[in-house]
Amino acid sequence: MEVKDSNGNILNDGDSVHVVKDLKVKGMSTTLKRGNVIKGIRLTGSPNEVECRVGKSTVVLKTEFLKKA
Repeated sequence: MEVKDSNGNILNDGDSVHVVKDLKVKGMSTTLKRGNVIKGIRLTGSPNEVECRVGKSTVVLKTEFLKKA
């Protein structure tokens, strides 16, 4: 199973990604701003989602809003 970012690049465990759009995350009071770098992503069972840590919380993000750093 290949997991691809918004530009079609293949993502692997431990990659760093940039957020391409401001995202309001359910359950968090802050917004992920465009251009934020998220380090150390983990792949899930779905090819459209990755799991990552933002602050102290773990969040699942859709790959269509991410690009490889």
